[in-house]
Amino acid sequence: MQLRSSGFDDGATIPRRFTCDGENLSPPIAWSDPPEGTRSFALVCNDPDAPRGIWHHWAVYDIPADRTMLAEGIAALSDVKGLRQAINDFGRPGYGGPCPPHGHGPHHYHFRLMALSTDRLPLPREAACRDVEREARKHALAEASLVAVYER
Repeated sequence: MQLRSSGFDDGATIPRRFTCDGENLSPPIAWSDPPEGTRSFALVCNDPDAPRGIWHHWAVYDIPADRTMLAEGIAALSDVKGLRQAINDFGRPGYGGPCPPHGHGPHHYHFRLMALSTDRLPLPREAACRDVEREARKHALAEASLVAVYER
């Protein structure tokens, strides 16, 4: 399975418009070659370099198996056009862009797409990103990742 973004390359700096210093837009994400038996997808974005441990920026789940992308700028709502979004560590549903502490050095933002063996994750409406990731891992058939860097 392959994961990519037309907004930035793997290992590159994430553009300002996708961060708290810019427009805080969710980046465009696309994928290909899911494994046989994929019934849905879940996408998570985490920052393992956060001072207090992993910071959860985004989780989109119950993505239909026939989808191959998420457009730029998905609305910050829990349910959007057949997708569900979890509550991020900023306390809001949807995407919360990179916003590392000033002078803390480069942070790495890991976007991970999991192909799942189930149509829907059994989660409450106000699920947290960490809950989505934990539940998705139970059903994961394959995983692809993309990493972006940001520093303030």
